[in-house]
Amino acid sequence: MRKRGDPLPGTALCALDEIDEPGAKGLASGEGTSRLDIFLIRKDGAVYAYLNRCPHAATRLDNWPDRFLTQDETQILCGNHAALFRIEDGFCTSGPCAGKSLEAVPVEVKDGMVRIAA
Repeated sequence: MRKRGDPLPGTALCALDEIDEPGAKGLASGEGTSRLDIFLIRKDGAVYAYLNRCPHAATRLDNWPDRFLTQDETQILCGNHAALFRIEDGFCTSGPCAGKSLEAVPVEVKDGMVRIAA
C-alpha cells in the first residue's frame, strides 16, 4: 500500500548502469518528512530495493556510502549490528534481528532506468 510521500509508480531512481553487477547503491527520494532512504542491489541480472532501515534498531544499514554488501557480495550487511540478510528477499539470517526482514520497495527496470514499480 502506498503511503503519503512515497514516490509515485514510474518515478526514476537511477540509471541501471550506475549500479555495479554485483553491487549496491544508496539513494534518497523526496525531501523533508517525505524523504525515503532506500538502497538498490544489482545481482545476477536482477535489481532489488529495500528501505535503508535495519529492522533491529531502525538505523541505516550503511556506515559508508553504497556499502551494503558483505565483502564477497553474497549478502546484505548491516554495518551497525553485523546482521546478515538475503539479497533476494531481505530476510535476516543472522544477527540481532534474525527472522525479521528488510522492507522491500517495488522496482522495475524500464528503458535502462530503475523505477518505482506499481
